[in-house]
Amino acid sequence: MEEYAFVNKANWESRVAFHVASSEYGLQRYIDDPEYISNTVNFDRPRLGDIADRDVVHLQCHIGTDTLSLSRLGARVTGLDFSPSALHAARQLAADCGHPVRYVEAELYEAPAALGVNRFDVVYTGIGALCWLPDIKRWASVVSSLLRPGGRLFIREAHPMLWALGDPRPDGLITVEYPYFETDGTTFVESSTYVDHDEAVSSPETVQFNHGMGEIVTALLRAGMEIIALEDHDSVPYLALGASMESIGAGEYRLIDRPERIAMSYTLQAIKH
Repeated sequence: MEEYAFVNKANWESRVAFHVASSEYGLQRYIDDPEYISNTVNFDRPRLGDIADRDVVHLQCHIGTDTLSLSRLGARVTGLDFSPSALHAARQLAADCGHPVRYVEAELYEAPAALGVNRFDVVYTGIGALCWLPDIKRWASVVSSLLRPGGRLFIREAHPMLWALGDPRPDGLITVEYPYFETDGTTFVESSTYVDHDEAVSSPETVQFNHGMGEIVTALLRAGMEIIALEDHDSVPYLALGASMESIGAGEYRLIDRPERIAMSYTLQAIKH
């Protein structure tokens, strides 16, 4: 495992217990209500369409709330992640809910070897996934290899322009602080994760990578994919810019002041020829 992945895996391992216990993830809701679907997947449903009886792989699935939600839409779902603690939680949730979700432990770039090639009708990737990957061309190649001919990539992700922004300044001004284009990565040290918790995470260091929209689209095209949809959104499902954002319901947040200034997230769909 490369050094960036070793560092990031340790960080994600240290987050899992906080996420499992958090009200933000709300695992008990999935157990109590057999029809409950995550906010993330509910947002995606109009664009995702009918996936019943489709073979779907959810890459970088974490503790499996979105993975389970895809299964509840009738798909045959496989989740892949590199964190054994996250997969333990995901398997337990699926078992508690009586859903036959398959989970596989592997680093993203090893997915074809771990899962097999030309196996899936849909590759699904959610918010906060691409920033952990150093090479977008390798990612696109993985996506293409996993899909059957005619299969579809569905990704909703935070916009690369959002990833380039720093925290709002005391005067409220939002500034560009980090790379927009793919680089060797930016190291962060943060003692907390994105849910409420008291104790510090035991592995606070991460290495994160941005990828410009042109880099993402070009990588997919060169991997033999046809872009069939690309839509910007003015919201994202977390408080990306703190107090400068407001809740608009259903787990989504957008800028309070002139939200039309910047795309917060995007949905991209592509078909494998």
